[in-house]
Amino acid sequence: MGAILECDRLTKRYGRIVALKGITLTLQPGIVGLLGPNGAGKSTLISVLLGQTPVTSGTATVLGLDIRRRQRAIRRRVGFVPENDCLIPGMSGTGYVYFAGRLAGMSHADAMQRAHEVLDYVGMEEARYRPAEQYSAGMKQRLKLAQALVHDPDLLFLDEPTNGMDPQGRQVMLSLISDLGRAGISVVLSSHLLPDVERACERVVIMGGGEVLTEGHLEEMNKPHPTLYRVDFQGDTTSFQRRLTERTVRVLEQSDGCFQIALPEEGSQRLVFQAAQDTGTKLFGLHPKRSSLEETFMAAIQRQQNA
Repeated sequence: MGAILECDRLTKRYGRIVALKGITLTLQPGIVGLLGPNGAGKSTLISVLLGQTPVTSGTATVLGLDIRRRQRAIRRRVGFVPENDCLIPGMSGTGYVYFAGRLAGMSHADAMQRAHEVLDYVGMEEARYRPAEQYSAGMKQRLKLAQALVHDPDLLFLDEPTNGMDPQGRQVMLSLISDLGRAGISVVLSSHLLPDVERACERVVIMGGGEVLTEGHLEEMNKPHPTLYRVDFQGDTTSFQRRLTERTVRVLEQSDGCFQIALPEEGSQRLVFQAAQDTGTKLFGLHPKRSSLEETFMAAIQRQQNA
């Protein structure tokens, strides 16, 4: 399979408001996190890609299909979990998923069989026979996931799928998303919750102000920092700190037997060993500080605000 998503200068305007500012983006198969604060343009991007909102300018394809000319074909191959409730009052969970299957073009028998299969998969049990308005927030989210899966899509768009869920429910939902990825279904997970994206995604796209601010593999965003380290030691704290400072090593934070330090340049760890030798300090560990998704996210948002 080629790219699941390609955008070229994709722009969406609402009068004077520019919701999407010329987005250019290519996503390969897998589980991708679409991360950004509220108002970043995540939901607008999904709406445009699914043909729910007309694009102002630019081009895009979903699964190789043009979003302007092949909207129906896209919907046949894509599942969508919207952020807001989309349940039908008075309809049971089974009836709702069956109805979604029929809308996708499935026969009565196939839609009913598949409805029970996906409801089993998301763990709805006997609750599937109750009216959906009686469901808890977590059950509603799982029901929305079931209806998105009923027609066996190649790609899922999930917009804030853990909204309103308790910690246990969130873990169940994220486990289901990871399992779908292992089964070969690509997922675009839109969220403002960094832990959710870290838990489930392989690649991350950070949005802000209608723009793509940065993107990359999660592993790349969690790489070791070249000059920031934690030092675990035993010895005289004051003399060790003084000697580090004399050797141009900055102590950023300190606690009992531990310093957070900044080396003057990459590869200058020898300065720490020399300072320890000079002061008779015993070193137990010199650990590079790892960059985090949160740091990458905050840095990207800060750059955008200062631009």
